[in-house]
Amino acid sequence: MSVNKVQSLYYFPKITRWSKGIGAELPEAYKKFWKEWKIQEPTAVHYIKEEGKYIRNEKTGEVHPVQNVRIPLKYPKEFEQYILGGEAVIQGFRQREKYCRRYPHFWFPVLKKSVLYSEVLDSYMRAIITQRTILLIHENYGFDHYLLKTPACDLKSELAVKLKRQILIALADKTLYPDDKAKRDEVYAKYSQYLSSYTREEIEWYGLTYKEACQKWIALKKEQNKIQPLKIQYRSELIAKLKENNIKEAQNIDVLPKEKDDGLWLSKWNPFSKTSKTK
Repeated sequence: MSVNKVQSLYYFPKITRWSKGIGAELPEAYKKFWKEWKIQEPTAVHYIKEEGKYIRNEKTGEVHPVQNVRIPLKYPKEFEQYILGGEAVIQGFRQREKYCRRYPHFWFPVLKKSVLYSEVLDSYMRAIITQRTILLIHENYGFDHYLLKTPACDLKSELAVKLKRQILIALADKTLYPDDKAKRDEVYAKYSQYLSSYTREEIEWYGLTYKEACQKWIALKKEQNKIQPLKIQYRSELIAKLKENNIKEAQNIDVLPKEKDDGLWLSKWNPFSKTSKTK
């Protein structure tokens, strides 16, 4: 028996949120977004990425392999409500002098309050951003272009991906500028090119957190598996047959009975409850 076969006998796959439970039932549209948001490698922001496999030192002529090691970043929960353009907190060490002991240090991005405008949503919003965010918005000629061009792994925060989701839904459903048809057609023609990368189902699941996606999936399953009482089913079938036979008494009867809000049935058995007679 080969070594690979022996190793496969003792291999137990690790249970993840996608292999068991509700996560395994989630549609592929959401899994595609999750890979783009959490698994895809983001653009290098805090280091300069070198191309190729080897690099030569110009002074000494020595050849070294290229090592593009990603700097570990920290994302506090408050950053989920910011638009930072890929920046985050860096944890490291500093050393004042050559023979001094180094000490831990955190590098924080410089935050600033600003007002952003979305042409698709036709709304101004106050947000906390960085200087890099402003530069990226200018490079992409607008806030909407920046959100639609940038993948979720670079947007990173929940606020940014949810804004992108709202913009995609507005473009897909053409709900932008409901009172101005000319403006709606103009803006739609300007941004409709981004819809080619998504299907309607992918847009519906885009920008949701794992908890929100699970809640949405549970709600959809409840609607699909909604149990209807047999008495309503038999009643509707009977009335439908009577109407087919042109029976007059069944013409003005609804197939489904109207729901009556009579309150809880326990209130009928409560002798102290107030009714129209006792009020």
